[in-house]
This record gives sequence, structure tokens and C-alpha cells, in this order.
Amino acid sequence: MNDETISEMTIKCPACGIEGVAKSIMKELEIPHFGQVMETTLLCPNCGFKHSDIIALEQNDPAKYVIEINKNNLSVRVVRSQSATVIIPEIGIKVEPGPKSEGYVTNIEGVLTRFEDAVKKALNLFEDDESQKNAKIALSELQELKKGNKTATLIILDPFGQSNVVSENAQVLEIPEEELRDLKTGFSIIED
Repeated sequence: MNDETISEMTIKCPACGIEGVAKSIMKELEIPHFGQVMETTLLCPNCGFKHSDIIALEQNDPAKYVIEINKNNLSVRVVRSQSATVIIPEIGIKVEPGPKSEGYVTNIEGVLTRFEDAVKKALNLFEDDESQKNAKIALSELQELKKGNKTATLIILDPFGQSNVVSENAQVLEIPEEELRDLKTGFSIIED
């Protein structure tokens, strides 16, 4: 990975509010399977605040990545950009990008773990019987997938084509125009 520091400065910490202590660092990097990105890091030695983000600098054609989840491919590399939607239709789980959405590099098991964590949070947030029942079913199915006892489909829809599933068994498809129009990107768009 080649990295080049573009900017480094001290700023006011957004957490503790002390002026001139937090260090803001921006680097441009080339990440395999992801392309050119801008890595931003904010560190405060005073209060320990830390925030990092990766912003893709390249835009590719929209793409739909599809792979069957099974016990033999839980270690397959998955790159999810901050603008991608991730779906496991058999379980009824879908995560769409929002304004604070972050990209990540993990594997299929890591994606399942992220879904598990989200479902566990939902169990604590929603107390009605229907939500509790649905969340418990989804959690059970995710755990069975991680154990390799079930199969399902992992779909990543990326309007900017910056995601990837690094496997010869993954399909990379075009996203139909009508489906593309309805995809969330996580970015606010202001139209004239």
C-alpha cells in the first residue's frame, strides 16, 4: 500500500473542545480491490477521542455483487464501500447506507457478525412482540450461517461500483436502471 500524507494539522477537538490539541491527518492510499481512497484520522491526546474514515476517490460503473454464503467460503474477502447496500434476502436483512455510513474490508463471516450485532441492538431497542420474534429468528439464522449449517445469498448493491467480493464464485452484475434509481447512497444530494 502506497500512502502519501496530504494534510496534517492541529484543530479544536470535537469531543473535549480544547483548541489546538487534536491532530487531523489526511492520506491518499491505494487499497487492493478498493482503489484510490482518502483516509482521514482525527486523534486527541487530551481526551483520547479517535475517529477514522475512508472515502473512495474513484467512481466506477454501478455493480451488484452476488455470492452464495456456505460453510466453504466464510473467509472470502468482502469490500463494502460507504455507499453500498448489503442484503441477505433469505433472512430478510438489509442494511442501507446513511450519512454516517463507513466502508469496510472484512470477510463473509465478518459481514454476518456485523448483521448479528445490529440484530442484537434491535432486540434491545424494540420491545414489541413482533419485533422481538423477528429479531430472534434472524439472529438464529445468522448463527446457523456462521456455523455452516445453512446457505443463503449475500448481495451487495453499489451505485458507485466501489465494493467487491473477492472470489471467482462471486457474480458481478449490472444494476437495472429502475433499481438503481431507488438505491440509497448515504450522501445528501441538493438539486437546483
